[in-house]
Amino acid sequence: MGVPELQPQLRHFRSLTPNGFHRVAYWEWGARDADQTVVCVHGLTRNGRDFDEVARALVADGARVVCPDVVGRGKSDWLDDAALYAIPTYCADLAALIARLDVEAVDWVGTSMGALIGMALAAQPETPIRRLVLNDIGPFVPKESLARLASYVGVGPRDFATLDELEALIRRVSAPFGPLTDAQWRYLTETTARKRDDGRWELAYDAKIGEAFRSAGDKDIALWFFWDAITAPVLSLRGATSDVFPRAVQDEMQKRKPSMQRVEFPECGHAPALLVPHQIEPIRKFLSTPI
Repeated sequence: MGVPELQPQLRHFRSLTPNGFHRVAYWEWGARDADQTVVCVHGLTRNGRDFDEVARALVADGARVVCPDVVGRGKSDWLDDAALYAIPTYCADLAALIARLDVEAVDWVGTSMGALIGMALAAQPETPIRRLVLNDIGPFVPKESLARLASYVGVGPRDFATLDELEALIRRVSAPFGPLTDAQWRYLTETTARKRDDGRWELAYDAKIGEAFRSAGDKDIALWFFWDAITAPVLSLRGATSDVFPRAVQDEMQKRKPSMQRVEFPECGHAPALLVPHQIEPIRKFLSTPI
């Protein structure tokens, strides 16, 4: 009999918006008294289980790893007001999470939206973020790529008769993740799905996230003021064909912050799924390097 894979503990905490409290779920791996705590935050419609393979690798290195389901996703509550699905809400929630973890500093791994949240927090005075890994996004995001994302988030079928039908959708919208195995696609599907009482399957995120995303309008995201304020060491990861994170943006980041480390992964776009060793190893190396 083989050794069972390490699994996380599901935990919750309450956070506050102007409309009241909501519960935020997070997946915790490793020992609570570990010397290093790593917070991993997912992309727009994903959830904390995206980081299972990253977490297993980092726990093997001795870290405690915490992977939240950002509000409106996964096991976290959904909000009544779509306008609250925005970076200020997410920053407040994750600042509350860091306080709950009872540590002085954390290392941060963020994919796409999770990286934007990380940049916003790392740019603040007295930030607890010690190191920052940014997966396939930078301080500038072209409006054309945002329009592509807006075209499918919260749009189209929401429930499916079988998990296979839902997997077909996940494979289509997440094709830029790169060449994954059938088992990896099924894993991404199972962690993005929830089964209803009537036996049908649905996506485990609030469709109102799409409303909030589209309400931002037809414009670029430009957050260079955050980037210029960050003093923590940064590792920038990029999918070679990413439309969300053009190479020119990564070049400008390097120009403004020459100490930034960078890695580009072939055969994927937005965003590298971080499910395979050659994508996880640069993160392990960066987070184990003394500051």
